[in-house]
Amino acid sequence: MRIRTLIEKEFIDIARNRSALVPVVLVTAMSLVLPFGVAIAVPAMTGRGLGNDADLVNVSSAVAHNELSNDASVQLFLFQQFLMLFLLTPITGAMALASHAIVGEKQARTLEPLLATPITTFELLAAKVIGALAPTLAISLIGLLLYIGGILLFAEPGVPAAMASMRTLILIVLVTPAAALVSLQVAILISSRVNDARTAQQFGVLIIIPLTGVLVAQFTGSFWLSATALGLAGLGLLVLWVLLALLSVAVFERESILTRWR
Repeated sequence: MRIRTLIEKEFIDIARNRSALVPVVLVTAMSLVLPFGVAIAVPAMTGRGLGNDADLVNVSSAVAHNELSNDASVQLFLFQQFLMLFLLTPITGAMALASHAIVGEKQARTLEPLLATPITTFELLAAKVIGALAPTLAISLIGLLLYIGGILLFAEPGVPAAMASMRTLILIVLVTPAAALVSLQVAILISSRVNDARTAQQFGVLIIIPLTGVLVAQFTGSFWLSATALGLAGLGLLVLWVLLALLSVAVFERESILTRWR
């Protein structure tokens, strides 16, 4: 009950400061424009099909389906790759919201009343996590629905069915929320120890670096993350999040935090 009340407070704060969600919307828009621009618009404007590029056909062999044409195989490869961009949407939102979770409360002079109530540290931090995660995942879900709809409308025959795979499901249902949880938990952990929201953002955004590396490596054909590999990565991220959550509660010095930040 107390967690729900705190979450409602977080949602009210977000509603009052909707500009914090602008980066999330921009990243979602980018995640939609890039794949359809590269896979659909550019070939249509140039009159040169994706299957005419031997390098792309060779790289796309990692996800090739024998029943697909060269154009469809390359499209499938590109749409699978760009799907990973949706990992950045909740991470961006987490950074924008979670980095202000504790520091913002202090600056607004609303942290003192919260700490004076009977709520536990776990309840406080859990509400911060859910309050930051829920709206960003909602925006990400809208983007994913548009992404899937665009593939159904514009992709080559056979591509939509090939996209409906276990790999896609694991990426959307497991890896994306797990990566967001890790990034925002890092932001909240740092936010509880510093008095500058930008510092929390800088630490939390570090998770984007390995994700970018994976995306680039897959585009070059250096390696391909299978459904099994993605599942293990998602489980690893969940374990890391649990450890970070426990650490966040342990280092949150409730009694001295206000004195230290004066």
